Amino acid sequence: MPYELEVIARECDGESSYPPLLFVHGSCHGAWCWDEHFLPYFAERGFDSYALSLRGHGESSGPGSLRWTSIAAYVADVEAVAADLRAEPVVIGHSLGGYVVQKYVEKHDPPGAVLIAPSPRRGMRSVWLRSSLRDPWPFLKMWLTLDPYALFATPERCHRFLFSPDMDEETVRRYWSRLGPESVRSAVETLGKPPDAERIRGRPMLILGAVEDRIVPEPPLRATAEDYGAELTMIPDMAHDMMLDTRWTQAADAIHDWLLRTLTAA
Repeated sequence: MPYELEVIARECDGESSYPPLLFVHGSCHGAWCWDEHFLPYFAERGFDSYALSLRGHGESSGPGSLRWTSIAAYVADVEAVAADLRAEPVVIGHSLGGYVVQKYVEKHDPPGAVLIAPSPRRGMRSVWLRSSLRDPWPFLKMWLTLDPYALFATPERCHRFLFSPDMDEETVRRYWSRLGPESVRSAVETLGKPPDAERIRGRPMLILGAVEDRIVPEPPLRATAEDYGAELTMIPDMAHDMMLDTRWTQAADAIHDWLLRTLTAA
């Protein structure tokens, strides 16, 4: 591989009897967003846990311009990291990373997949329309600059779109300072041909939504769950960045419960 991918690993004490977990971040984030809470949480509960930064994010390098990077390229990054793990991982993706995971599951047969506030299968068109009517300027600026980061370009926007109102401003600013640019091509591709539901349906899958999400509301998540025959769980009093939000343990507990119900220990 002509570029390096950042992978953060938090492995459990001793030998795990479960498949490893591989976490895929969403737009403008990096592997760091999982290491705040989720990686240590799951490692403490017996799961070898890994998070990658997709090319051009975090500490990962990447060929060419990030602006024109495709979803297929991001899927290739997930494939490269998964191939180096001791076993096929459970893949867990947030937001745009949830869409990347859907495309990954089209081609692979992981023991499970978790989509956290994901870009829905049927596309982001209705989601963006709803959000742009409510907050027109950030979305207009996103298309003028061809950079989805415009949605989160100030701490105030970051707080409004990603976090609950009761998150303290110091924490919001700390997370905001770690956000970065994103591929506009990948955003546009979520409007195109949807993942193949026939290839994915029947695979063990949990879709996790946040009731107070200002980006991805419940209806398209419910449609995605119906398309895949997946389990849908909506977490109350949470915003879009469920792995970082003030009540992140509710999301982690829901995933942990699903994993224990779904996976067969070796």
